[in-house]
Amino acid sequence: MIIHVLLLTLLAPLLAACAGAQTPRSSAPSVIAQRPSVRAALDTLRVANAWTLEEQVSICEIPAPPFGEARRAEEFRRRLVALGLSDARIDAEGNVIARRRGVARHPTVVLSGHLDTVFPESTNVNVTRQGTLFKGPGIGDDCRGLAIVLAVARALASAGVQTQGDILFVGTVGEEGPGNLRGVRHLFTKEMRDSIDYFISVDGTGLGLTNRAVGSHRYRVFFEGPGGHSYGAFGMPNPAHALGRAIAGIAELRVPSDPKTTFSVGVLEGGTSVNSIPASVAMDVDLRSESPEALDSLDADFRVALQRALEAERARWPGSRVPLHLRIDTTGIRPAGAQPDTARIVRAGLDAARALGFTSELSSGSTDANLPMSLGVPAITIDGGGTGRGAHSLAEEYDDGERGWLGPQWAALIALSLAGVR
Repeated sequence: MIIHVLLLTLLAPLLAACAGAQTPRSSAPSVIAQRPSVRAALDTLRVANAWTLEEQVSICEIPAPPFGEARRAEEFRRRLVALGLSDARIDAEGNVIARRRGVARHPTVVLSGHLDTVFPESTNVNVTRQGTLFKGPGIGDDCRGLAIVLAVARALASAGVQTQGDILFVGTVGEEGPGNLRGVRHLFTKEMRDSIDYFISVDGTGLGLTNRAVGSHRYRVFFEGPGGHSYGAFGMPNPAHALGRAIAGIAELRVPSDPKTTFSVGVLEGGTSVNSIPASVAMDVDLRSESPEALDSLDADFRVALQRALEAERARWPGSRVPLHLRIDTTGIRPAGAQPDTARIVRAGLDAARALGFTSELSSGSTDANLPMSLGVPAITIDGGGTGRGAHSLAEEYDDGERGWLGPQWAALIALSLAGVR
């Protein structure tokens, strides 16, 4: 017993030193914010706010349509290299990834914005400015997020902040609807599978925090037949009529209000002329919920409504042998999920906001964070500061106001509280 006590006494300082190398003494944002290097980084983000805005505008004036993000990605990578992250690279899916190494290499924290927009290649992406107000497609969603990723990387380097874990600065492709989260999906299932401990997405404007992922199932539904003359071929099943029956059936679906669950028919297409029975008609359908179970239940009811519409249109013309077919193409699947309000990453976000002098509200949304949440990886999405309106429109606006720099400060403080500061 005496020998055991003596050994523990002798080893205690060594064990304590090792523990200190592995885990920061305190990860509370209010404590971390007072450390000299972190304070210097936060001050840099405030003082160099004009630099952040310049990055936001200049990167926004590089087109990045769905599946056409390569030019913006390469420029984003180049800027990360210029900030000292020489290993910045573009992965097989098109994501930009740069690693800032910590002394212990663990945990690994991702700070990310998305590269893509909803606008086609031909869109005029010039940004105009009036004081603190900027106007241009994508200026808030998500050029603001990309600028914050760059600003945080620059501030940490200039202040010499040394972290325990690694911080990855990332720009993802395919966040918007057509992309179906292909960038972040690749990141978590292939490129960095099982190696990311925390994921922070910066997306949009304001000072809100998203910790609940709204899942969505998106489909293009076709009703198809041979078509014919509206008078001469009358008496056969009509794909357009079947589509109408399907829409009516969808409109009558019952969904819970909590968890919020929704459905919508957003696009209708088909037909050749007013005097033709169309050969093919289609609709785009969006189903959403915060609950995976509620979303799956809605999906099942939706499919029943389609099948009933098909059978009803066939039954309307019992004497016809003309075929009528239903086809369902999946255009997007975003998993639902949630981080508890008490999760460390959520508390870090809320505590970091308080340390900076504001209160953030928790909300639900559909962002890159959906994917890691569905896999059980701690993930949140935060707004990028300022105010905005008109997202996904050509008239999109971002107003930096008097304290727009709070956005990058918030992102930096959350990332540092999770990575740990040496």
